[in-house]
Amino acid sequence: MQTAKIPATIVTGFLGSGKTTLLRHILDNANGRRIAVIVNEFGELGIDGEILKGCGIGCDDQGEPTGQLYELANGCLCCTVQEEFFPVMEQLLERRDQIDHVLIETSGLALPKPLVQAFHWPSIRNAFTVDAVVTVVDGPAAAAGQFAANPLAVDAQRRADPNLDHESPLHELFEDQLASADLVILNKTDLMDTAQIAAVEALVRPEIPAEVKIVPARAGSLDVNSLLGLNRASEETIHLRIDHHGSADDPDHADHHHDEFDSVVVQAGTVERDTLIAALQALVAQHTIYRVKGFAELPGKPMRLVLHGVGQRFDSYFDRAWRADEARGTRVVLIGQDLDGALLQAALEQALRG
Repeated sequence: MQTAKIPATIVTGFLGSGKTTLLRHILDNANGRRIAVIVNEFGELGIDGEILKGCGIGCDDQGEPTGQLYELANGCLCCTVQEEFFPVMEQLLERRDQIDHVLIETSGLALPKPLVQAFHWPSIRNAFTVDAVVTVVDGPAAAAGQFAANPLAVDAQRRADPNLDHESPLHELFEDQLASADLVILNKTDLMDTAQIAAVEALVRPEIPAEVKIVPARAGSLDVNSLLGLNRASEETIHLRIDHHGSADDPDHADHHHDEFDSVVVQAGTVERDTLIAALQALVAQHTIYRVKGFAELPGKPMRLVLHGVGQRFDSYFDRAWRADEARGTRVVLIGQDLDGALLQAALEQALRG
């Protein structure tokens, strides 16, 4: 019987930073490690879970399972630790002899600190430890100034002018995800020049402890040995990390409202890739959309196309063949603020018609 604590790596980061890509890279290079995966989605479609199901973790119909995928659809582990996360950890505890490591991907809207604190619960503490909190940063987005706001300066402005009492929650989320990090991955550096990389590092460094490294990466491709086995036992020091929102049991946690974000699904039939991306880019330009992700059916193609979008940047790739027993088509999740599903569906249809 296994008696050592099972290490768990928590992967956090803002919407579109590359968390799922990083997990897929780790699973593809597990080198025999038996890894259980917990994916926390924000949105009505389990996109991230679907993408990970082809990584040999026992979620598809091919081969023997080497792990297990658990999907939590609430979108915020920090707010549903007791209701959703704890039962999953109990299931993992029953299988501890079959597990070498646990990967937990939070949604882009989740706060990692309350999740790390949950590892103090007796039944979890005795069996699991937080190997590390890995925060993935979207380098080009940060370089564009999307997360450059200084909270102290904004607070000073709010004090001087009460009309400015509308600070975006995105900056606080970004800073809290950095504050909990044991390792920061500066992702998508292939899309940045040297000056931009230096600027983002200068932005991130004040938000993290001095000993935390900032590691550059392209598409989350790093040596897995540098990601797993860091032995930080983060639950022992997480109380020292400063955050904006407090724990889930703190009354101040009420400030962390996910109703500030909307998630809607838009659909289409068979579409050309370039036509679809152009239509989605038009929606992003006209509405407050932070993240786009979904699947598309292309004419004459037996493979399913995966779409990811942040701002006007879109990536796509074929992940697997359409199954005979599944409904084909194009289904895309849009995450942002003040989104009207019916309006966006109509706008997409009009954009596709050209």
